[in-house]
Amino acid sequence: MAESPRTTVTVLGLGAMGQALAAALVRGGHQTTVWNRSPGKDTELVAAGAKSATTVAEAVAAGDLVVACLFDHQSVHDVLDAVADQLAGRSLVNLTSTQPQGARELAEWAQRHGIDYLDGGIIATPPMIGQPGSSILYSGSQQIFDDHREVWELFGSAEYFGTDAGSASVVDFALLAGMYAMFAGFHHGAAMVRTVGISAADFGQRSAGWLAAMTASLPRAGAQIDTGDYTTVFQSLDFTKAAIDAIVSASRDAGVDLDIVGPLKNLVDRQVADGYGAESTERMFESLNPPPVGKPRA
Repeated sequence: MAESPRTTVTVLGLGAMGQALAAALVRGGHQTTVWNRSPGKDTELVAAGAKSATTVAEAVAAGDLVVACLFDHQSVHDVLDAVADQLAGRSLVNLTSTQPQGARELAEWAQRHGIDYLDGGIIATPPMIGQPGSSILYSGSQQIFDDHREVWELFGSAEYFGTDAGSASVVDFALLAGMYAMFAGFHHGAAMVRTVGISAADFGQRSAGWLAAMTASLPRAGAQIDTGDYTTVFQSLDFTKAAIDAIVSASRDAGVDLDIVGPLKNLVDRQVADGYGAESTERMFESLNPPPVGKPRA
């Protein structure tokens, strides 16, 4: 039986991530055209089999599927506004790091110009693309997602979050929030131990296993948060307050600023002040003003 033809794909933007995406497409056997605002970043891709376009219009004409991986939301408009009419009837996938409202605005822009639009959030570093652990989250056009599932899986695991183009971005930034907050906590700890002669590298070795073990409790914590019932106590807010107060005191003694642990203390203190000290520490989630379960905030 004859093999079905591969999708022709254009990649706009050849930063480190754009290059990694284009390389995965070439390895997957797709006719891949690449374009970048500044020249010279496509040499290895062309040697591997990609085609180089000198203009955005030329690049768009070459691909049935157009993937944008640019600097930010404004850069997507800077690159694509001039070729909006040419994109009509084509499939546009925006893998630029874009805030949820920016993704929704681009979806509306695409609809006005007759462009089918899918937005994506990349949960990977460039070297991870196409490797185990790489994940890309998508929302917007389900038809693009379904029709080109084989393409998305060249990049990593692919998950669809519905027709709201901003949904994948919300999940993307929520995961990044957890990551950055964890790394910030590591930075605070490294500043503390430096005062007793321990290097950040040594502290990193000690932290890696400890933090990995602690993250195993996140599904359980999330399940309790979803119930809204914090009376089953794994660690009480009173206990956590005592621990955080001690960390704050030790940090002050060490001369380490409280930019990172101070807001955490604030969340715990508010819950204890409201009379919830005997309940589970997960209740500090309620200090963040979340919407009710199952009712996204408009």
